[in-house]
Amino acid sequence: MAELNPHDVRDESGHLIRELHGVTLAHILDYLVQHYGWPELDRLVRLNCFANNPTIKSSLNFLRRMPWARAKVEELYVQTRTDEVLRQRRQAGR
Repeated sequence: MAELNPHDVRDESGHLIRELHGVTLAHILDYLVQHYGWPELDRLVRLNCFANNPTIKSSLNFLRRMPWARAKVEELYVQTRTDEVLRQRRQAGR
């Protein structure tokens, strides 16, 4: 099977990952913290809310007030989820 365009990758529910269909900011942040941890998340996105005593609650408050920061976090989520789905498909031989 030909490699998919990353913009066309769909999640397990069939939704385009890049559209964030039904994905809350809290879910995105939980996923990224689980996947990377706070130090790596700070290195990748460079936000003080990830560097100085980070918590989900304080980070959500900041991201909800700052659209530019939220956009960076959402983009990292889309890239990470897309890579994850493509890797799973390659491993499954699809």
